[in-house]
Amino acid sequence: MMQTLFALVFAANGIGQTVLVATDAKKAKEAAGRVFDLLDGVYSNLSFTVNPGETVALVGSSGCGKSTVIQLLERFYDLETETRIPLQDSACGEHRVSGGSITVDRVELRSCNLRSLRAMMALVNQEPELFNMTVTENIRYGRPDASQEEVEEAARQANAHGFISMFPLGYETKVGRRGELLSGGQKQRIAIARAILRNPRILLLDEPTSALDAISEQKVQETLDRIVRSSSQRVTIVAAHRLSTIKNADKIIVLSNPHRRGSRVVEMGKHRQLMKIPNGVYKHLVNISHYTEGR
Repeated sequence: MMQTLFALVFAANGIGQTVLVATDAKKAKEAAGRVFDLLDGVYSNLSFTVNPGETVALVGSSGCGKSTVIQLLERFYDLETETRIPLQDSACGEHRVSGGSITVDRVELRSCNLRSLRAMMALVNQEPELFNMTVTENIRYGRPDASQEEVEEAARQANAHGFISMFPLGYETKVGRRGELLSGGQKQRIAIARAILRNPRILLLDEPTSALDAISEQKVQETLDRIVRSSSQRVTIVAAHRLSTIKNADKIIVLSNPHRRGSRVVEMGKHRQLMKIPNGVYKHLVNISHYTEGR
């Protein structure tokens, strides 16, 4: 098994004063070691930079580790020592990340207080976690001190206020266990409203529209595009397989792992630039409709 390297550097203010919570990091590392079996390396000499205000899209075939980048940024796993990570989109099961560094504003992620780190992030994924509480409580979950006016403004920005207002109880409507009383598009827009309310410096989008039908996907994508453009300093990182989600990114990073020896960056650039590369990996993905519009 080859040793892997993962390095990600991006700028964001307000984290340099955080300190290490050694016990939390130790527990997380030990838990990961107990649960996951070592099968293979997930990255090999992977390195890239994200600047303030940039939207970066991570693309690649199933199992290349797109979602793992999101998990590492959230510090669900650490790179300090060998860590086993399950890849849900891969038939290969679980992979190893055993070395490298992730830094935020030149500060090692492992040196950051976990609570402070996650307070500056918001995550929207394909299966948003909603609770059997009211719409207001679900949106406010990430920022309990928010006023009702702020909750409703976040919902308006997320294109959710309209359908919420049509419920008999409006914002006091309970959404059911895991949001079972809502459609997929409604759940996603409430999750986006929750992310907006947090006003994160780092917005993480992990396959945010992959489980939606074409109509819901279009509405959610329009909402995401508007949010991404709303801040000149926010860092947005998208792991996605739909062209509509990634084509407007400032930087598209193409990951490939053809020999199962660890994913690496094989192409980087904007959509139009990458489409001009003869026999390019990204162009091939688009042409075979792996990266599709609304499918």
